[in-house]
Amino acid sequence: MSSPAQLGLQNTASPLMEEMMRFHDHVMMAAVLITLFVVYTIVSLFATKMTNLAATDAQEVEFVWTVLPVSVLVLLALPSLRLLYLIDEMFNPCLTIKAIGYQWYWSYEYTDLAPISYESYMTPMADLSPGQFRLLDVDNRMFLPTQTPTRLIISANDVLHSWAVPSLGAKADAVPGRLNQMELTIMYPGVHYGQCSEICGANHSFMPICVESTPIKNFEAWASYAPQN
Repeated sequence: MSSPAQLGLQNTASPLMEEMMRFHDHVMMAAVLITLFVVYTIVSLFATKMTNLAATDAQEVEFVWTVLPVSVLVLLALPSLRLLYLIDEMFNPCLTIKAIGYQWYWSYEYTDLAPISYESYMTPMADLSPGQFRLLDVDNRMFLPTQTPTRLIISANDVLHSWAVPSLGAKADAVPGRLNQMELTIMYPGVHYGQCSEICGANHSFMPICVESTPIKNFEAWASYAPQN
């Protein structure tokens, strides 16, 4: 999760977020090189005393400043398109979970293993335990098994919401009357925090998402216990 004065992205917890991190580094490298080149060119123009007032044409320069930007854009577009296709790809999910947004909480439904459904509300400040996070922890976390492809179906009951967990590289709009889906594969156990990312009313800021990933054996034990409670 995020930390105070953090400048970079959160630690990655899914293969998709790993790909996004690599693409971010790729784009940043190109942006830094372009910025340095532009700054160097501007400084050189102001610092040099050499001028050529008679020049009216420069075919070589026009060729370079046409081909070079096109090449840079292609080098950025190709990995971007690959990543866009990976985001929409579904790799034979072993589990399907439905997340429904309400004003202002989430509900989760597990229908593959057992009829499990529950609501997830933000934990009030007065009820926080030591080590819990204000505006991020919830009373009922969403449980997922690690290293298991999972299909998450997102919808909403009232207004537009958005289910987003940055460390998983996951973000999908929750639209009333429409089902959106995404694939989640969490690499290691942990707790991952997110929030509704679509302004949805007065308590939009108090609609957190908390995902706890556990080994598959622990998840199966939770799934067998949850319907009774």
